Amino acid sequence: MKIIRSIQLMEKDGEELLPGFSPDFPYIATRAELDQYIYSSAPWHWHPTAEIFYMASGTLEYTTPNGKWLFPAGSGGFVNSNVIHTSRVLTSEESAVQLLHLFEPELLSGGQGTRMYGKYIRPLTSASEIEMIPLSPDDPAQAELLQMIRSAFELNEDSWGYEFSLRQQLTDIWLRIFDLARPAIPQQNKRDVTDEKLKTMMLYIHAHYPEPISVEQLAGAAHISKRVCYRLFQENLHMTPLEYMTSHRLRKACRRLTGTNESITEIAYHCGLGSASYFGKKFREQFDCTPAQYRKKWHDRDKSEQH
Repeated sequence: MKIIRSIQLMEKDGEELLPGFSPDFPYIATRAELDQYIYSSAPWHWHPTAEIFYMASGTLEYTTPNGKWLFPAGSGGFVNSNVIHTSRVLTSEESAVQLLHLFEPELLSGGQGTRMYGKYIRPLTSASEIEMIPLSPDDPAQAELLQMIRSAFELNEDSWGYEFSLRQQLTDIWLRIFDLARPAIPQQNKRDVTDEKLKTMMLYIHAHYPEPISVEQLAGAAHISKRVCYRLFQENLHMTPLEYMTSHRLRKACRRLTGTNESITEIAYHCGLGSASYFGKKFREQFDCTPAQYRKKWHDRDKSEQH
């Protein structure tokens, strides 16, 4: 199981980078220690993999374009393929640890051309309005499903037949989740066009964040008006385009603060944040500390972990 303390996005397409994810067995189990993330949160992102998770400790808030969900310890959920989402830690009293199964759904069916894919996989993954299926231990059937999700993490990766055993357990879990979703699938309206426009603009920011970006340029990248651009960001990400740009630039700056020896002025310039004074102002607003204090804090943490 991979221990994750930050999230990285692939520049070319904005998807989450999954370390250790292999095409010949498209699955990865991760232990996400979210209180160690920048902002104690995961940025807005998406991935073609399905996400099934269990909260081992702490409380996490998930946000998608259509809703918010709280997940305390002992609960869990399913995030559908290619759904834009973000998550953040709500409590600082205890560590927030999330166990995740991330896998391509075709792993369960043997490929897209099979009967199993057409009957049990595609109806759920193509229902783009089904973004999240929360699971609560208060419901007996869901409590059993949560135990199945947690038990699948206990398989020994080095044992004979591990891949078959894991796929069987994930298949059992998938069928139960699919059964929960089935009543809603025929009623869903497609969000494909909205998602495509929003992802196009997010990717434009990811590719051009060191440069000045106007809302006109952003809207033009998706071939929509400024008004529609503002509406899509507000309705789906619950922030303005400029707020999203600043958030993304600050995340990039955090990586440079902890991963390079560049000066504060150089980082401000490389991340599209203008002068060092403006960078410092926005950084303090977000983190309640200066860039230099942030750099020292994370460098000190890394040193202590090495010892």
